[in-house]
Amino acid sequence: MTAKSDLPQGTLDLLIMKIVALGPVHGYALAQRLQQVSRDVVQAPQGSLYPALHRLENRGLLDAVWKETESGREAKFYRLTKKGRTQLEAETASWQRLTEAVSLILNLSEGGAK
Repeated sequence: MTAKSDLPQGTLDLLIMKIVALGPVHGYALAQRLQQVSRDVVQAPQGSLYPALHRLENRGLLDAVWKETESGREAKFYRLTKKGRTQLEAETASWQRLTEAVSLILNLSEGGAK
């Protein structure tokens, strides 16, 4: 059983942009994809996901259109804007630098570096 993880501030926005960059997606499918790809570690409840989607849309990072889903229901499909793609690239690079630095620190052995 995998433990769920609380996401640091701003991380959900980055993960949403990454999933949306793969192609237009509606909120429910996006939440399922986050959970699936993360092996159930990342779960985005509606109370977090939809405010984040609206925030990203208001900032001009996402665009949305109403379309019919596979099940025949109307849903808002999100896509990354040019501004969103630039933001995603910048935030991805920042996260990669941070995770590499944290990894270096966590891999220290007692008495010095490995």
